[in-house]
Amino acid sequence: MYTFNLDSKVILITGGYGHLGKAITESLIFHGATVYVLGRNESKFLDSFNTNRMLGENLFFSHCDVSDTTSIKSSFDNVYKNTGKIDVLINNAVYLKGQSPELMTDDEWNTGIDGTLNSVFKCIREVLPFMKKQGNGKIINVSSMYGMVAPQFEIYNNFPKFLNPPHYGAAKAAVIQLTKYYASYLGADGININAVTPGPFPSKDVQLNPEFINELSKKTCLNRIGTPEDLAGAFVFLSSDASNFITGQNIVIDGGWTAK
Repeated sequence: MYTFNLDSKVILITGGYGHLGKAITESLIFHGATVYVLGRNESKFLDSFNTNRMLGENLFFSHCDVSDTTSIKSSFDNVYKNTGKIDVLINNAVYLKGQSPELMTDDEWNTGIDGTLNSVFKCIREVLPFMKKQGNGKIINVSSMYGMVAPQFEIYNNFPKFLNPPHYGAAKAAVIQLTKYYASYLGADGININAVTPGPFPSKDVQLNPEFINELSKKTCLNRIGTPEDLAGAFVFLSSDASNFITGQNIVIDGGWTAK
């Protein structure tokens, strides 16, 4: 019987101590997984999780800079040596700079593509030897609703500092295609690859602006923004044996934003 129980699963998540990553990590552990949070800043990791002692024995940090192939290799190697397997990799980390659709520099564009798309490719490439060796594995890539639809720019007219930049959406659209590509390529190896696409999940800092949050809320069918807990369940499902026949899919969690 396939269930959502993750007791035997070793799960790696990049960027697992951020606004959304923290809720995903906590939910995976609640369902029994052993989770390695991959990131560059152990202090942020400790700050995020030190108030929840229940997570301790199933939660670990592994230093990993997703911009650097050597760092990714080292992190994956260390986890595999400690556990003997890697059941699931969640590609959640992102970094970028620049915002203006008209004034963005080449360097800003390249940094955003590298931190949103290239880093995902590198992590997929470097985890494959482990998953192919064990004959199974699951990869979950995080995209965005702005990889599916263009921003509705009227939302941002009075809030230009929150404008979604062009390289972010372009890279997130590519993440969806990359997911489908590798799902097709790796199906015979017993490796499932899917994407999760969040909609409006603004950070706590952005939520300090109620007028902007109201504009986001009105664009959904449910008339509210998402909470991190709204997102976490999809990762539990895709990590579990309940999703063993699902691959190449994009699960959209946007409160109905893209359904309108």
